[in-house]
Amino acid sequence: MTGRFAKRLVLGSAALALMAGTALAETELRITWYNDGNEGEVMRDLLDRFEEANPDITVVLDTVPYKAILESLPVQLAAGEGTDLARVTDLGGLAQYYLDLTPYISDPGYWETNFGPFLNWKREPGNDSAIAGFMTQLTVTGPYVNKTLFEQAGVELPGEGATWDDWAAASKQVAEATGVPIPMAWDRSGHRVSGPAISMGAGMFTDEGEPALVDDGLKMMAQKLYDWHQDGTMAKELWGSVSGSQYLGANEDFANAQVVMYMSGSWQIPQFAETIGDAFDWWAVPAPCGPAACSGMPGGAALVALKDTEHPEEVGKLMDYLSSEEVLAEFYGRTLFIPGHLGLAEGGVDFATEDPRANHALSTFAAAVPGISETAFDLQGYVNNRVMFNALISRLGEAIVGELTLDEAYERMEQDVAQQIAEKERDG
Repeated sequence: MTGRFAKRLVLGSAALALMAGTALAETELRITWYNDGNEGEVMRDLLDRFEEANPDITVVLDTVPYKAILESLPVQLAAGEGTDLARVTDLGGLAQYYLDLTPYISDPGYWETNFGPFLNWKREPGNDSAIAGFMTQLTVTGPYVNKTLFEQAGVELPGEGATWDDWAAASKQVAEATGVPIPMAWDRSGHRVSGPAISMGAGMFTDEGEPALVDDGLKMMAQKLYDWHQDGTMAKELWGSVSGSQYLGANEDFANAQVVMYMSGSWQIPQFAETIGDAFDWWAVPAPCGPAACSGMPGGAALVALKDTEHPEEVGKLMDYLSSEEVLAEFYGRTLFIPGHLGLAEGGVDFATEDPRANHALSTFAAAVPGISETAFDLQGYVNNRVMFNALISRLGEAIVGELTLDEAYERMEQDVAQQIAEKERDG
């Protein structure tokens, strides 16, 4: 065929292609995401299935470092430049940017029934009905030990009810016997310090519910951390290598068998199952005790919808799928995360591991939940908890490296909290 008829066929094919493209026009959703272990890979599998069932929607998983979730994402949200959804850990602190999914999900009652205790963590003060998202994981802070090193040193693991002093002394004894350089390491995180401080009696709030970071209980824990950094129980270079409120984990040092005892939390389980495997016995132990409690901090990460999305209906459809019991059971099971879904917590999850260390850690952290102090739950749900965490860790870090005395650090903590909350309230 030549001439005008052939050209018409070509034009017709182009028109058909254009029409087909229009018919299959896709809505693109973007999720800002970070990984502790294999959860990004698992989520991608689940999203691929969602896309197969919903060919008009594509979902892009933008994976960023955790530091970007803490520091860059809030700036983007404040500028109105957020994605459609995000995985966040500052649950209440970012609540003003969340979309209320209630009009866009099929069964709000299902969410209330299965996510009820955790929905408040993602609500603005005074709001008791918004549904912003679900917990991708429920976490509990607590320590791991290199049990193999304890066995090599001939030192018994302190038992249930042991104090932080008991564990610090035992860890130092093991390090000296085995030549390991760091007896004890903690994540440089106000969240990680808060559970032990509450165990020492820190109240965190006044009787009227106002923030009150510095009291005798917090001072007791801060003094211990200070002393441990001075006497070599903890390595000053770990916390001293960053400044301000910057987060720093010691997971790599622990995985490389350079640390006897590591204070972190349940989210490390999948990573340790992969990076350590059976190289040594990494053993989760119950939260050490203080005079007030034997408590870690609850927490976790949530997948939330963001109010700047241009596609709320599609976001609702995606959240219905991801939050469904069958899909979440697979997500929790493959990622080795403690369920943040009451039905699955009660019915149990089939965790995809035969690693006895991972199974023991999952059991240990799950068993710790009933012992978490009510103060810890209140602090985790407090909208300005990030202000308190940041003030605690930045000023304590300055004292540890010798830039402030502890008394000066306490004074600065109180000033930081008051000033930053006042600035937040002023800026709306």
